[in-house]
Amino acid sequence: MTVADAPDPPLKVVDYGDSGILVTVNAPDRETRWSVAHRLAAAVVRANPPWLTDLVASYDSVFLEFDPVVASHAEVRATLRGELAAAAPAHRARAFTIPVVYGGEHGPDLDEVAAELSLSPEQVVSRHAGTPWVIRFLGAPAASPMMDRSDVTASVRRRKEPRTAVPAGSLGVSGQQSIIYPVTSPGGWRLIGRTPVQLLDIVREPLVPYRPGDTFTLVPIRPADWDRWSGCLHDLADRLAEELQPRA
Repeated sequence: MTVADAPDPPLKVVDYGDSGILVTVNAPDRETRWSVAHRLAAAVVRANPPWLTDLVASYDSVFLEFDPVVASHAEVRATLRGELAAAAPAHRARAFTIPVVYGGEHGPDLDEVAAELSLSPEQVVSRHAGTPWVIRFLGAPAASPMMDRSDVTASVRRRKEPRTAVPAGSLGVSGQQSIIYPVTSPGGWRLIGRTPVQLLDIVREPLVPYRPGDTFTLVPIRPADWDRWSGCLHDLADRLAEELQPRA
């Protein structure tokens, strides 16, 4: 176990087996821990060292898997210290506006979530929409934006039995997080709405236009407006930001 000599903040580096290293950021606040962890992860990915086989960044740590034939733990640790020192500041966050039909067939769990929180469905929508959600990770499946907000303190339970097929665009909540499913897939999050916007485009590079640190502001729309806002986020982002305004 070592502590990297980055003065602000220090990093705890722990060897895991013969081909893994866990880097934990020691900082007093969550935002700093998250920011440094993701800056380090982005720097390593950009450097693309020949020993790297996998990398996972979390709220306050980065786990790296490496090829022990190519590099030793000591060599990987030295590279990490250099990459953190050279890491660019966090990228400028891009703000996206996402239309959502809340409730009804598009949000079949909205009433249950409202009852669990002792709120009306309208209050849940009012609190959930309008304020930017920060994308913390791109999760499974297919670059799902996993989001949170500092003002969300109430926790929502997952479904006891996951659905075998959650429609693409579905907006789910679990714990204190929200997620949008880019593709139809199984899932156990509680569904409170759905967006007509297609997040993922398999012929584009990158596949999605957002990344960790960006924000989604969710704006309620009527079911009758579904077709008006249908399309790929790559193409619609600027129009959505200009024409779809959060409610005051």
